[in-house]
Amino acid sequence: MESSLSYALYLGCMIANEEYAYEMSAREVMRELGVELVDLEGESCCGSPIRSLNTKLWLYLAARNLSLAEKTGLDVLCLCSGCFESLLEAKHFLDSERGLKNWVNRALALEGLEYTGKCEVKHLVQVLHDDLGVEVLRKRVKRELKGLKLVSHPGCHLLRPSRVLRADDPEDPRKLDELIKASGADVIDYPEKLDCCGAGLLLMKPEGTLSFAGAKLKSLAARGVDGLVTVCPACHLVFDKRQGAISRQMGIERIPVIYYPQLLGLAFGIEPEKLGIHLNSSPVEKILSRI
Repeated sequence: MESSLSYALYLGCMIANEEYAYEMSAREVMRELGVELVDLEGESCCGSPIRSLNTKLWLYLAARNLSLAEKTGLDVLCLCSGCFESLLEAKHFLDSERGLKNWVNRALALEGLEYTGKCEVKHLVQVLHDDLGVEVLRKRVKRELKGLKLVSHPGCHLLRPSRVLRADDPEDPRKLDELIKASGADVIDYPEKLDCCGAGLLLMKPEGTLSFAGAKLKSLAARGVDGLVTVCPACHLVFDKRQGAISRQMGIERIPVIYYPQLLGLAFGIEPEKLGIHLNSSPVEKILSRI
């Protein structure tokens, strides 16, 4: 049965300019599920990179994107966890402080826009797990990924600050694990599940990023897992595209890193190229060879 769900798709900067595979796979999977994605015309940066330098400018940029989504009458679907955190926390402040909301709307009026706070901000994990449901996904599976031992990396911005986001239990997140299980694969729990990938250090202290991510990958390599599943472009960039440098620095065997919609798409029987599998830098062919 086709879904009647529709969302305003917010891609943000990183996905639209670098992590194309995430967008490709998400669009393919949503099409298979009958979910309509409406592109936001004129969207811009979520404001997160300048938040610590200019709080009001961050709020303006976030509110601008939210006001564009409000014009569609749909809730916002974020693929990027950083954008999800930025837009949702900005919404929290704007809905709580009338003075900030009035200031933002005076600025938005120059473009003929207005922020009302009517739309919700959701991450892909929430849409798939909460709105559609694990059983709906499981029924669409054409090729169960049995025998694969996978681990999840929820990432920081999907879970924290928990007083605002509440996308999952910040201390014991399970939604991504349950989504992975819907593909037929096994999910392995591990102590380092909540550890940061280190992406925040990439520009200032890249060797720190390699150490953060390397410690996690070293633990997973020792456990003999078949792959790491991500839902954030920044986390994926570190674990996937930087894994060669991490492997050389830490002396560990490389492991496949795959976006969740890529994994789900494979279970749906979608061709790997349509899911952008060829754009992954880690040895994802190991997963393909097991299917």
